[in-house]
This record gives sequence, structure tokens and C-alpha cells, in this order.
Amino acid sequence: MSNTATTDRTHQSEVIYASLGPNERAMIDKVHNSWLRRLFIRFVGIKLQLQFTGWLQYLMPVPITLGLFLLVGLIHLVGLPGLASVLIWLPLILTAIILFDIVTCRFCIRLPEPLPKARSGEDIFTLMRERRSCRAYQTRPLTLAHEQALKARIAMHLQESRLGNAPIRLEWVKAPITVWPVVNARYFLVAIAPAEYNRTAILDVGRTLQKIVLDTTQMGLGTCWIGPGADHRSVKTHLGERFDEEKDSIICLCAIGYKSWYTPLFIRFFNAQLHKRLPLSRLFFADNAMKEALKIDESPWEAFDRCFESCRWAPSSYNGQTTRCIAHKKDTQVRLDFYATTSSRYYAAVATGIWCANWEMGGEALGIKGDFVKLPPQERKIKAGEELPPHYEISWLCETLI
Repeated sequence: MSNTATTDRTHQSEVIYASLGPNERAMIDKVHNSWLRRLFIRFVGIKLQLQFTGWLQYLMPVPITLGLFLLVGLIHLVGLPGLASVLIWLPLILTAIILFDIVTCRFCIRLPEPLPKARSGEDIFTLMRERRSCRAYQTRPLTLAHEQALKARIAMHLQESRLGNAPIRLEWVKAPITVWPVVNARYFLVAIAPAEYNRTAILDVGRTLQKIVLDTTQMGLGTCWIGPGADHRSVKTHLGERFDEEKDSIICLCAIGYKSWYTPLFIRFFNAQLHKRLPLSRLFFADNAMKEALKIDESPWEAFDRCFESCRWAPSSYNGQTTRCIAHKKDTQVRLDFYATTSSRYYAAVATGIWCANWEMGGEALGIKGDFVKLPPQERKIKAGEELPPHYEISWLCETLI
């Protein structure tokens, strides 16, 4: 009986595992103990099941609200009715907000909202600095002009030279894909790379998609990168024949649409928490050991000051900021080596690709030309046994400073 029960639990765990995306499977694969692996799979499965019901965004504040009602009741029972009569307004207000969010966001009973204005007059650095992830969208469809302009920019960026040779695709999906915690998104770009793991292809996904994100921001539209928050079963269903399980791997999604002022309370709190960034001194370094912060106010680095800031504000999964840069100078050549600080097979690589896009576009705006190249350790002057971040990604070379 014990062996049969164990076999059933293992089978259930593997069924859940098979339904997960490559990013979630990569995390689970790090757990080698069979019992802990099954437990982790079940935990991830329950979390995904809850977050993909479409209700969790609205119910997250409920436990806090109930706790406050209980606290007010206890205060009243201990003989402080005056204090209780004042504090009762806090859970009542929270309850009203929760109900308002459900009516306006879940059931979309709301007043119409205006179309956002284009940001065509802003420079690329302003767009990078001020762009925010949009996790609540208007219910109106994209205008034909916006949809056509977006598709044209997507086609243009996919034709540009890539860091690697592996093919990548960005599939346009006009459907309510199940995602978390984004609400009311109806337009998505699904980034697809070869099923066989190719890290440079994932860098290309981040680099290419970030350029499209900034183009979309300039049009006045909202965007949101979605990694672990995407239900891959829903994604595959809406992709249909455009997705081949044996040949393709879904890397991430990007929601696109018009930002809505009707935003659930939990998402407002979530957005506020993910806006903070590390200082430049913890992102750019002058030595391979990453002990000495790069002096960006000295020559020749002051010429790149806005590029440094553009990378600092680059989006990453849950604002993890997993990319670091080690800068080198020899004669007139400048070289920047980009590293991932974690062993993440997907999210860290996408984040570095986003850095590459921001650095490249920032350099172009400043009139500084360079090239991305993959350098072997000997060309990077890496000494045997020298301690470095977990994964070297790519380098950027600039022969002559302007």
C-alpha cells in the first residue's frame, strides 16, 4: 500500500511538472532529493492553480482585512469601544476597495477611459527611465493604427542582426491568455526560442523584445514582461499550430495595451515594491572580483553616464537585477563584460539581453558605436581560479571614444 501511494504521488507530481514552463522546471530540477522534489512540485502547482484562477489578485488583501476586523473586535471586548469605533473604519475602507476592484476590474463594470497620449517627443533615456510595467489594462481593443504600427516594429526588429545564430520568434496573440498578476490584458507577444537550450538565443529574446517594448512605450501604450506569471497551458492553447512542443520553448510573454486607472489594490502595492533599483556602485565594477566600484564620473566612463543609468532602470524578473558589468580600458579600447549573478537558465539571460538593448540604444543616442562579442576567458584576461559571477554572458567593445 505504501509503495502504491508513493507511486501515485510521484505520478501526480510528474503530471504537474510536465504542465510547467521551462523556467519553473529549471528551478525544480535543482532539487535532487525525491521527497523534496515532489513537495516542491506540489507547492508550485498549488500556487499556479490559485494565481491562474483570476481571483487571487483581488483576494490577497482579504486576510489582512479579516485580521483587522478581528483586532477591532478584541479591542472592543477588552473595554475600549471608543478606540474600536475609530479603528473599524480601516477594515471597512479596505472592504469597500476590494469590492470596488472586483466590480471594476474583474467584472469590468466601469466608466470609459481616454486613450493615452503618444510620447514621441521624449528621448530614449527618458523612455527607459520612466517606463513602468503596466499590470492593469483598459478593456478597449487597440486601434488599427496602433496594431499595424506595432506589427511593423516587431517585423523590423526581428530582421536586425542578433547576438547568436539560433532562431527566435515573437508570436502575436490577440486573446485573454491566463497570466498573473496582470488583469484584462488582451494582446500579447510570446517569445519563443528553440527547445534545445541555447543561452545566446535567450539573450536575443531579451534584447529584441526590449526594443519593441520601448517602441510601444513611445506610442503611449503600456507593457508588462511576464515570466513565471504565465500559464503555459493557456499560452499553448492560444498559439495552436504555431507552437511545436518538440521544437519550441516559450521563454516569456509581454502584455500590451492601454493602461487603466482601474487597478486592484494588491497590484498597486506590488508595483510600488518593484520600483526600487540598486545604486550604480553595486552594478558596475572595475575589477573581476567585483570589489571595486567603477568610477563612472572619471574618464573615459563619464561619456557613458546615461548608458549606465539606462541599464540600472532595465526591467528584470521581480526586479531581481541579476546582471552585473565589469569594465576594462586598454589604450583607446573600452570593453564591458556582462555577467549574470545567478545560475538561472532563463530569467537572468533575458535580463542581460534587456541590458544589452538599453546599452546599445543608449550608445546610439550618444553617438558611440560598439559591438557585442562573445570572448573566451583568455581574451578577457581571466586568471585560473579567479572568482567570477556564475555566468559570463557577452562583452561590448568600443574601439574609439567620441
